[in-house]
Amino acid sequence: MTETLADEYPEATPYIQQAVDEHGEDWVLENYYQQLYSLGRLMEMPEKDELPFYDDDENDTMTEAERVEMYQAWAEYRENLRTGTKPDE
Repeated sequence: MTETLADEYPEATPYIQQAVDEHGEDWVLENYYQQLYSLGRLMEMPEKDELPFYDDDENDTMTEAERVEMYQAWAEYRENLRTGTKPDE
């Protein structure tokens, strides 16, 4: 990780680096919102496009509205699992 990222996000950088070491940069970019970005509830996390290996020409990001929609869908899914119900029941 670059020193800039480590300076700006000292708590998050080790988690991102560990994910890169274990899975590679492509995996981190592909799974960032699902696997890492949610740590933002515990610590300040960089936006995906702030990662040093992010490339505007090759990678894309989700808008805030898209992330909210994804997390709401996950919450609904988990609630359905917890209650044993199917959607729209």
